[in-house]
Amino acid sequence: MKSVRVHEHGGPEVLRLQDEPEPSAGHGEVLLRVRACALNHLDLWVRRGMPGVRLPLPLVPGSDIAGQVEAVGPGVSGVRAGQRVLLAPGLSCRSCPQCNAGQDNCCPQYKIQGFGLDGGYREFMAVPEYAVIPIPDHLDFEQAAAAPLVFLTAWRMLLTLARLQPGETVLVLAAGSGVGMAAVQIARLLRCRVIATAGGEAKLEKARELGADDVIDHYRQDIAAEVRRLTDKRGADVVFEHVGASTWNASLASLAPKGRLVTCGATTGPEVKLDLRFLFVRQQSILGSFMGTLGELHQVLRLIFDGTLRPVVDAVFSLSEAAQAHQRLEQKEQFGKVVLRV
Repeated sequence: MKSVRVHEHGGPEVLRLQDEPEPSAGHGEVLLRVRACALNHLDLWVRRGMPGVRLPLPLVPGSDIAGQVEAVGPGVSGVRAGQRVLLAPGLSCRSCPQCNAGQDNCCPQYKIQGFGLDGGYREFMAVPEYAVIPIPDHLDFEQAAAAPLVFLTAWRMLLTLARLQPGETVLVLAAGSGVGMAAVQIARLLRCRVIATAGGEAKLEKARELGADDVIDHYRQDIAAEVRRLTDKRGADVVFEHVGASTWNASLASLAPKGRLVTCGATTGPEVKLDLRFLFVRQQSILGSFMGTLGELHQVLRLIFDGTLRPVVDAVFSLSEAAQAHQRLEQKEQFGKVVLRV
């Protein structure tokens, strides 16, 4: 079979298309014929390397995966050959206290497909049955692959952690990203007022089409000043932050008294400053979020499967064009998800 592996960290040129043996399904496993794999910013970190993190190279990237069941191993009863499915992006031990409590994303052995183990930039892969989720016929493989990680992340951030309430004001940073695209829709679903940032008029218009009430060009406008203007100086009840150092100060300055800032990423850098006086005087909260539970994934997928929420596919590349796909994501040209068709 064909796969794309990272043998050493570097630019898009280190994504190596190669031949390797086709895997087989072991006990409790499903052999998946991968049809589509969506990119995340995590794929760029896997390729570039992350300071202080050692990855098991050579590694196949790709966390958001959809395809068709090719075969099932012994002990599998919940899925059958030929079914169209997507995969949960995170895998856990299924037996520790955290997993037993339904907090599998806190499992000490939790791994993300394409990060701690081989992911979806390949034609076939063997996965545990519990990670396999059937998809409806109306959802194509590219849309299915564009859904799991970003909608799971946004769902946990806004509902589980920030406890978003109907009628609140939400600031979504970088609405053109995969997780930003998901956050705008989820906040809108809760009848919240959504203020979204994006770069350039084309992306701002797409954010409006997704449901943003107000938009801010984060390249040309002062985010915090615009949020204060749009909210009569009050600020946003919830700030959906995933950009990191370059937007951190603006995100904090945009937060209303008793507001909640929830963050899941640091794409522009992990080190930020914080004036504790403002935090406690204004009684604000800063919440860190990492992925989400399998239960939360099933919750948000129901809304995708019935059409309430919609994965946005920006562009589709072939497996052999993985480098070009990385370049599009790296240059921030996309709105929504970049997908590899396998």
